[in-house]
Amino acid sequence: MFTGIIEAAGTITTVEREQSNVHFTVRSPISAELRVDQSLSHDGVCLTVVALGEGTHTVTAVQETLNRTRLGNWEVGGVVNLERAMVAGGRLDGHIVQGHVDTVGECTEVIESGGSWYYTFRYATDDLLVDKGSVCVNGVSLTVVEPTDDTFRVAIIPYTHDHTNFRELRPGSSVNLEFDIIGKYIARQWAAYRG
Repeated sequence: MFTGIIEAAGTITTVEREQSNVHFTVRSPISAELRVDQSLSHDGVCLTVVALGEGTHTVTAVQETLNRTRLGNWEVGGVVNLERAMVAGGRLDGHIVQGHVDTVGECTEVIESGGSWYYTFRYATDDLLVDKGSVCVNGVSLTVVEPTDDTFRVAIIPYTHDHTNFRELRPGSSVNLEFDIIGKYIARQWAAYRG
């Protein structure tokens, strides 16, 4: 379980394929504090640390994860948002994030506005967003602005822009999206009720 509050940005140093799995090694300020078997959110994807190096950690993505997220497009030099799992009894500063990506979206617009930024994203899935509700974009807990049937916007403050990979996003960039778990449960119950 995560909160969507990014601890650090890491840089991908190696990408190794082993049959259908891919091993990613990431250098980050928190890698030295990790342990093997620990869950860690990488751009919103919950992955298990399988090895540690000098200031690096390695995680493995299976084919299902590669199919459902943008990890299949990761390359050496890419910047990744990182968050360790929430500690029981800790503050929930963002919202409840599982690290289970629902779909991949596309950035369609970036607008600078008085020192902050508005990002617009397009996605193809059931409408699970509400205005001022929560969404997780590349592991970042954000507030939904102006949702439509297939797009939504988020407002990014300078701190988030400078300390996450949002600074790398351009129109055409793909992002991992996880919708609010409460909204997903309500949508499922409503679909069952309507039959």
